[in-house]
Amino acid sequence: MLDQIDIESLEIVKYPSPVLRKNCEPIKAFDETLVRLVRRMCELMHNQNGVGLAGPQVGLPLRIFVWNATGAPGDDRVSVNPVLEDLQGQVEAEEGCLSIPEVHVRVKRASTAKLVAFDASGAEYEIVGQDLMARIWQHENDHLNGRLILDYQSPGEEIAHRRTLKELTAEYKKAHPSKKATSARGRRR
Repeated sequence: MLDQIDIESLEIVKYPSPVLRKNCEPIKAFDETLVRLVRRMCELMHNQNGVGLAGPQVGLPLRIFVWNATGAPGDDRVSVNPVLEDLQGQVEAEEGCLSIPEVHVRVKRASTAKLVAFDASGAEYEIVGQDLMARIWQHENDHLNGRLILDYQSPGEEIAHRRTLKELTAEYKKAHPSKKATSARGRRR
């Protein structure tokens, strides 16, 4: 799949693109194309001052995300075919999403998690993270399973975001007249 994509032209996909609701497929090839994808995803993440970016957010329903909990150059990491284990504790905090600009939702997440994944060369690694790092992994892993922060909205947040989501939907439909959009709860419209 990746060898047929113009990686340099990838951009961040906005809500309500249907790719954001897809369950992603595992990556099978660890090659130069994957390395170029990781580089492009990190570039897009940093251009938007993000801390994480998942495959579906660049239009690719693949099990990959990049992340950087410090924001420092050189701290970029990639997690290919990630699995989260040993989720412990719980903390609620506000989250945003590069694919849903101007929307922030309070989300309860585990405060500690173990991430088991592969790097771009295919080497497996595991790491235990807390607080922001664990939150990033859980948020990005949600993307790989078609889940968005909108799925965690309280009724009040849902009302507060209605106008923004309506505007994003109108922009999407204008840019993609032949494609169907998904709703805030994942149903097709």
